[in-house]
Amino acid sequence: MTISKSASTGTSPRSSKSTRSPPNQGVLTLLKEDHREVKKLFTAYQRLVDLEASTAQRRIAVQQICTLLTVHATVEEELFYPALRTGSEDAKDLLDEAEVEHASVKDLVTQLQDMDPTDFLYNAKVKVLGEYVNHHVKEEESELFPKAKKTELDLDELGIQVKNRKEELMGSGIQ
Repeated sequence: MTISKSASTGTSPRSSKSTRSPPNQGVLTLLKEDHREVKKLFTAYQRLVDLEASTAQRRIAVQQICTLLTVHATVEEELFYPALRTGSEDAKDLLDEAEVEHASVKDLVTQLQDMDPTDFLYNAKVKVLGEYVNHHVKEEESELFPKAKKTELDLDELGIQVKNRKEELMGSGIQ
């Protein structure tokens, strides 16, 4: 379902930008919050490695990273990307790239969930996952989010849907 500002405000879909209030950014704020949170989790994991923390502590930290990334990717793929794909012809190539990046991230998440933290490649895979995520975040925030702001999508309403879906996924014990 495409969510447009016109549907929620009663204005025409292509009303003049000069008379319209600044674009709603609810969904973008939520996604950015996830980006900041996962960055903190990767930093915390690296601290555990540096301190030679137990495998149990590292496993818990990686599980938190994997859960957040899984929920985040799910809401982007189910709600944000489809809405943006219909709302912005300009974003098509970036959305295609983002979905490919998600596939790579999901692959590493699956590998990490199936590994023991004592495996000699465990820390390397966490590091590479962090690098993939950093690249993805930079592209989203510098290229994709500005395109979303220029659409007629109701980003506040989309934010509500994303928040509700995240709560549903977290409540289901997604891993």
